[in-house]
Parts: sequence; C-alpha cells; structure tokens
Amino acid sequence: MTGASPVTILVFDVGNVLIRWDPRFLYEKMFDDAERMEWFLANVCTGDWNLEMDRGAVYAEHVAALCARHPEWEAEIRAFDTRWQEMVPGDIAPNTALLERLLARGEPIYAITNFSREKWAEAVERFPVLTRFEGVVVSAHERLIKPDPAIYRTLLDRYGLEAGRCLFIDDSEKNVAGARAVGMRALHCPLGFDLAAGLRAEGVEI
Repeated sequence: MTGASPVTILVFDVGNVLIRWDPRFLYEKMFDDAERMEWFLANVCTGDWNLEMDRGAVYAEHVAALCARHPEWEAEIRAFDTRWQEMVPGDIAPNTALLERLLARGEPIYAITNFSREKWAEAVERFPVLTRFEGVVVSAHERLIKPDPAIYRTLLDRYGLEAGRCLFIDDSEKNVAGARAVGMRALHCPLGFDLAAGLRAEGVEI
C-alpha cells in the first residue's frame, strides 16, 4: 500500500472474528423445521431486534417486551437470553491463536465490538483473551453501534490513536467501510478467511 502509514495498531471486532456467534446453533435444537426457524429469526428475534440490545437496550426488558408482542413464541424468545451461550459454540481457534501470539510479543491491540452489556460480561468471563486488549469499545456501553462513525472515533479519541496507523478487522463489509470512512485502514475477515495471510498482505509482521 504505497504511501500509506505503516500499521502500528490492530483493532479487532469480536463476534465471528474471534468468537463464533450464530443464533442458529441454539434454534436448530429448538425447531424441527428449518424453514420455520428461519421465519422466526426473520420475523420475531430479528437481527434489528438484537441490534437494539447491542445499542444498549436492557436485555431483560427488551426480551420481556418482545414476549408481550409475541406470547405464542415466549419460550423461544426467552431462550435468546437464557440459552445465549449455546449460540456461541467456541472461539475461532486460528484467529485467537494469532491474537495470543501478537499479545505475547507486547503488541498494543484494541477492539470495537457490537455487543450487549449483559452478554459482553458473560463473554469475557468465558473467553479470558477478551480481557487482554489495551482498550475495548463496546457498543452497549457507548449506545453507539458500528458502522456509525462515532463509535470508531470514540476509540481513536479515548486512546489517542491516529486513524491512519490503525488496521480494523471485521467480518462485516459495512463495518469495514465505516472504519475506512473515518480514515482507518480496514480488513474484511469473513468466516474462513486466512487472517494471518490478510495481515501479512497489509504489512503486519506475524
């Protein structure tokens, strides 16, 4: 990348970059019919509904309100909270191993993640590597969600980082675009992506 500042700061997303998350891991156990499950996820526990908890809505209140609107689905809605851990089968081992190597050599590494307050607390207890960032911006804590430019600027301003020296890594193309919009470099890391190779291509020593 001729003319670009060298990358000195890596900034990770968490969900589906470092830890795997998909509500289907849970609901495949609760639904015998895949089509009915997909309807439920598209019309009841929707992505937009979940995103409001990432934006800071209180989990218990948000779940209760949805149950009131869809009492026929109460058991399935409440499972989104009580059985959330089943949506997270584990870490993405090649990526967390890479993160561990970078941390071990003293790299200052940060994170920006769309996560609810309640489930972030559960995640850091289950995955201790998430406690080792130099700094983390959690959407629910800020009441901001990616790709709002303000969430990236929160990280930059809070920790005194120069945007052009940061490389943001996310599985969502729109979140990658959001980082680029504030002057950060960014790397799209969908599931199955060779992150080590991608970082090397950006000039990061692995």
